[in-house]
Amino acid sequence: MQSVTIKGTVRTELGSKFAKAVRAAGDVPCVIYGGKEPIHFSAPILAFRDLVYTSEALVAHIELDGKTIQAVIQDMQFDPLTDKLTHMDLIEVVEGKAVTIEVPVVMKGNARGVRNGGKLKSVLRSLRIKGHINDLPSVIEHDITDLRIGQSIRVSDIKAGKPFEVLNAEAAVVVTIKISRKAVAEDEEETEEGAEGAEAAAEGAEATEAAAE
Repeated sequence: MQSVTIKGTVRTELGSKFAKAVRAAGDVPCVIYGGKEPIHFSAPILAFRDLVYTSEALVAHIELDGKTIQAVIQDMQFDPLTDKLTHMDLIEVVEGKAVTIEVPVVMKGNARGVRNGGKLKSVLRSLRIKGHINDLPSVIEHDITDLRIGQSIRVSDIKAGKPFEVLNAEAAVVVTIKISRKAVAEDEEETEEGAEGAEAAAEGAEATEAAAE
């Protein structure tokens, strides 16, 4: 899993009053859980840009007073008006202990159902997974090239063979292909492909005959 470094300052004055002052100064109040005791710190809001506004799940290397703590995001809060990050909770990564994170799901390939006019619908854009940090990916990729109209990819299809646990329900739909007005029957595509193949074969035969003459 890829990482991003954040340089922060330990907070000793706690409470909503001091948190408000931290935000007014352009910083974000944060708490790291999972260790012997919670660690309160703050860092400039721009320092979280690559950690928060990304299409991948990342590990944070948080530098505090000469010490580096490895952690992953547990929860975030945003201002309802400005959409600015206002608070972050993280979980410390402890060696030998599993962690739980949200990881984006990326579908690869041009689905057969989409080629036939169907509409691809994403239901789950991320999955909640649990495992040791070295086994966790920044994104989860799945090939949908052979997915037909009316078919779906479920959590059970994605989790097979992975070195981590997927906490979402196995029957939950991740992506599906819906029928649309432009959709054509699957066998129609096969017929067209067969016709194209026969036409190519005929052209090849004509070329061979011409060469023989």
